[in-house]
Amino acid sequence: QVQLVESGGGLVQAGGSLRLSCAASGRTSGTYTMGWFRQAPGKEREFVAAISWSGSSTKYADSVKGRFTISRNNAKNTPYLQMSGLKPEDTGVYYCNIHTYWGKGTLVTVSS
Repeated sequence: QVQLVESGGGLVQAGGSLRLSCAASGRTSGTYTMGWFRQAPGKEREFVAAISWSGSSTKYADSVKGRFTISRNNAKNTPYLQMSGLKPEDTGVYYCNIHTYWGKGTLVTVSS
């Protein structure tokens, strides 16, 4: 069983930056795309960014393109999410996802 734990969330002013990390206990046995999702208060969980197992391909939600960068920890096979130019609408709980595994999330709050 793989458990994922996100970290790096917090309170930041609009225009600021945060870097999210994802730690995994155990190693996934396959070569899976890794990603980040988020859920704002009162809204459904939505896709933010994904990176292929090799790291050669990335994908972003339109709302974060040019501001967020997903990368991977090659030693631990987990994703990072560098967030810059944060906006109040980026507020939410951010979840790490690898295959069918999900973390419990880390809260990002962006004040205006």
